[in-house]
Amino acid sequence: MQNVFEAIDKKGRKVRLTKERWAHILKFHPYLSNSLEEIKEAIISPLIVVPSKDDEDKYHYYRQLKNISGYLLVSVKYLNNEGFIPTAFWTSKIKKK
Repeated sequence: MQNVFEAIDKKGRKVRLTKERWAHILKFHPYLSNSLEEIKEAIISPLIVVPSKDDEDKYHYYRQLKNISGYLLVSVKYLNNEGFIPTAFWTSKIKKK
């Protein structure tokens, strides 16, 4: 499967966004079509990383952008110490565990 990008998270793990997952994100969240760099930056330099309450291998990376109220949430699932992004979207608040 081809990648749109790969980035290294704060713990030095590789995280990838595949073309298939990018298509999924755009289908359900088309307002993110110009936000690819912001998604990548959320992985590299997040405001906060919160473990998912539903899946011990999934983490939510949050990033706040200037002039926009709310946060970009990028979900990352880790398998064998490598991550992939299943989805990303804007949210009004950070949900802590």
